[in-house]
Amino acid sequence: MEMEHRADILRIFFALWPDSIVRRALSSWQGKLEGMGRAMRPGNLHVTLVFLGNVEASRLEALQLAASEIEASRFDLCLDEVRYWQHNRIWHAAPREVPEALEDLVSELQLGLERHGFDFDRREHKPHVTLLRNARMSDAPAVDPLFWHVRDFAMVQGGMTDYRVLARFPLV
Repeated sequence: MEMEHRADILRIFFALWPDSIVRRALSSWQGKLEGMGRAMRPGNLHVTLVFLGNVEASRLEALQLAASEIEASRFDLCLDEVRYWQHNRIWHAAPREVPEALEDLVSELQLGLERHGFDFDRREHKPHVTLLRNARMSDAPAVDPLFWHVRDFAMVQGGMTDYRVLARFPLV
């Protein structure tokens, strides 16, 4: 049996998980791109902080402990652009300027995961919310800035179609 299909293996990542107000605004941005690709389900919209991939279910408690030790500040994230990435054919929402507190949160989370012996995807962090997949390029629509008051981050289980928040961790 392949590792990805075992019940005791979960696909895990940490993310900023939007509230209903931010989620509705992001959904309206998707509407401006209608017909340009496959829209992400509104309930799955998020900003990935750290992607771990396959994690044994027996290690979830240790993973929650690592995340609960993070002491990072609350911050405001201004999503103010819709961009297209040709290499993976997605439209995404992104900030023109990345808040230092967001960069600090990602760093602290990575350090905490390393201390607890977790491996994770070590790509450069480019904060974004994927809006459409399998998309084609066109002119980017104009959008009004979206201000997201980030007060926590989440540990999320990825699935084939839906994501599930397993735990939330407050920022100070």
